[in-house]
Amino acid sequence: MNKILDNVNDLEDFKSLPVKDLPRLASEIREFLIQKVSKTGGHLAPNLGVVELTMALHYVFNSPSDKIIFDVGHQCYVHKILTGRKDKFDTLRKLNGLSGFPKTRESIHDIFDTGHSSTSISSAIGIATANKLSGKDDYTIAVIGDGALTGGLAFEGLNNAQIDDTNLIVILNDNQMSISPSIGNVANYLTKLRSNKFYRNTKKTLKIILLSIPFLGKYIYKILDKIKDILKHIIFPNSVLFEQFGFSYLGPIDGHDIRELIRILDKAKIAKKPVLIHVLTKKGKGYEPAENDPNKFHGISQFDIETGEAISSSSGSFSKTFGDELYHLAEKNDKIVAITAAMASGTGLSSFSKRFPTRFYDVGIAESHAVTFAAGLARGGYIPVFAVYSTFLQRAYDQIIHDVALQNLHVIFAIDRAGIVGADGETHHGIFDLSYLSHIPNMTIMAPKDGNELKQMLQLAIKINGPVAIRYPRGNYSDELMLSKDNQEQSISNHQLIVGKAEILQEGKDLSIIAYGKTVRTAIEVANILKEKNIFCEIINTRFLKPLDKETIFNSIKKTRRFITIEDNVISGGLASLVQNLMVNEQNVTGKYFAYPDEFIKHGSCEELEKLYGMDAKTIANWVMRIVDGSEVESLEKS
Repeated sequence: MNKILDNVNDLEDFKSLPVKDLPRLASEIREFLIQKVSKTGGHLAPNLGVVELTMALHYVFNSPSDKIIFDVGHQCYVHKILTGRKDKFDTLRKLNGLSGFPKTRESIHDIFDTGHSSTSISSAIGIATANKLSGKDDYTIAVIGDGALTGGLAFEGLNNAQIDDTNLIVILNDNQMSISPSIGNVANYLTKLRSNKFYRNTKKTLKIILLSIPFLGKYIYKILDKIKDILKHIIFPNSVLFEQFGFSYLGPIDGHDIRELIRILDKAKIAKKPVLIHVLTKKGKGYEPAENDPNKFHGISQFDIETGEAISSSSGSFSKTFGDELYHLAEKNDKIVAITAAMASGTGLSSFSKRFPTRFYDVGIAESHAVTFAAGLARGGYIPVFAVYSTFLQRAYDQIIHDVALQNLHVIFAIDRAGIVGADGETHHGIFDLSYLSHIPNMTIMAPKDGNELKQMLQLAIKINGPVAIRYPRGNYSDELMLSKDNQEQSISNHQLIVGKAEILQEGKDLSIIAYGKTVRTAIEVANILKEKNIFCEIINTRFLKPLDKETIFNSIKKTRRFITIEDNVISGGLASLVQNLMVNEQNVTGKYFAYPDEFIKHGSCEELEKLYGMDAKTIANWVMRIVDGSEVESLEKS
C-alpha cells in the first residue's frame, strides 16, 4: 500500500486530504520521525506526542497568515514535515541543515525563534495585538506545554491576555512532563483538571442520550450546550482560573483524537476573544521505548530502533561526575541542598534526588525563582547548589546580581553545558556566561579541565564564603592529558587548588598559551604540534577566571613575548578581555585571542563548529607558526 506521506510535500497537499485519511497519516509521520531521529538524534518523545495536535492545527488554520508559535520549539518536527521540509530531515541538527527548533530564516511558517521555555504566550499576544492594530483577522496560536506553564513568563503573558476582539488561542499541551515530570502547584492544578472524568463522561453520555430522542432531542441538547458553562462550573470548578485570566476554557480534550481536535479548533475560531484549549497528550506516543521512558527520549542521540538504546554512551561525563561528587559531599554535610529547574537528569542530580529527597528541590522551569530561592536558603544557613545549563542561567541575571552577589551569599552555580553544545544551536550554546558573570562583584568563577579538577573545585566551592560559579562543558572527558611524563608529574604535584591560583602545566620559552576548562586540552594539542616545529610553549591552566592569576600570566608573557588565549566563550568579557586589560600597557608583545566572535553560533557538531570558527588545534598552531616565522605579525592592539 502506498504511503499517504509520500504525496504530502507541503500544506496544500496536506489540507486536500479527507479527514478519514488523517489517522493513517499520523501513524506514517510517527514512523518517519522514529526512522529519521534514530540517525540524527533529536527531540523524539515531544514530537511523537504532538502529531495529531500539529496536524489538526494546520488542517484548521492557514499558515503563515495564521501564526502558530511553538513554546520552546523542540516539538516542531511535525510542523516542519507538513510545511515543506520533509525531504530535508536527513540534515536535521547538522551543520547547514534543518534546525531542531523553529527558525524564521528557515521558513515563512516558522513565526518566532524559540528555544527557551514559556515565551509563546507573550509573543503571541504581541502578534495578536499587532494584528488588531493593523485591522487583520488572522489567528495567533500559542502551543505551550504544562512544563513550560511553570515558568513565570507564561503567567505574565496570561495576565495580559485580556484583549477584546482578538483571535488569540492558547493550546495547553498537557503531557504531565517538561523534561522531567512536571511538579508544583501548577502541576497539581492541571492534575485536577485532567482527572475529572465524571465531567467529560457526563458530557458524552448526555449528548448521546439527547440526540437519540426523536424531534426534541437536538433542541434540548442545543439549549443545554448554551448553559454548559453553568454545568461546568458546578461539576468542574477548576477551569475558573483560566477564565479569570479572560480566556474561554475548552477541555480537557483527547490530544490524539484528530476529529475531536478539529471540531474544537473550529469552535475556538468563532470566539472573537482569547481561548485556552486544554489538550491531553502522551509524550512518546507510538514508540514503546519512548512511551516507557519519555525523559530519556526527550532529547536523545543516535539510537537503535529495535532496542531503544543510545548508540553512544554518556558515561564519564562532566554532568555525572558533578552529580556523583555532590552526592558524596552531601553525605558528609547536611547543609548542602541541590536545586534544579526541571533538569534533574540532565544535570546529573537524579541519584541525589533519591538519596536526599528533603534536600532536593525541582522548582520547574523557573530559573529566576531558583536563584532567589537559593539566596533565601543561603540566608537561612544552608549551602544551595543550583545545577543549571549555561544558556538557561541567562534568564536569572538580575537575581544573580541583586539577590545573591549584592548580599555576598554562599550560593554555588553549577553551570552545565558551558561553551558550544553542538546540534541544538544558537539558543543553547553556553558562550555568554563568563561575559555576564565576570564583572559581578563577590563572584568566584572556576572552570575544570577534567573530572578530577571538577571534583576539587566543588569541594573548594563548599568552603568559599560568597557566590561561586563552576562552569563545565557538555559531554565526556578524559583525565589523561597529552603531556610529557615530567609535565604529567608536575601537573599532579600542582593539583591542589588555591583560590585565584593558576596551574603551569608545561614550561616553555617561545609562546605562552593561556586557557581554561575544556580548552586546556586544545592548548596541549597546539603545544604538541608546535613542539615538532621546535616551538616550545608554556601552557597555563588559569583554573580561575575570577579572581584571575594575573601575576603568573604576566610573568609568563614577559618571558616568551608571544601569547595566545583560548576559550569557549564570546571574545567580549571573557578571558580575552581579562588578559587584554592586563597587557594593555606592555610593549613589544605579540598576542592573539581565540574565542567565539560577537555573533550567534549556528548548529552543528562541536568539532565542525570549532573548525569553522578557527578554534581547532591545527588552525591555532598554523597561526602561531606564521608569526614565529615572521610571515605574519599581529600586534596586541590589532588582535
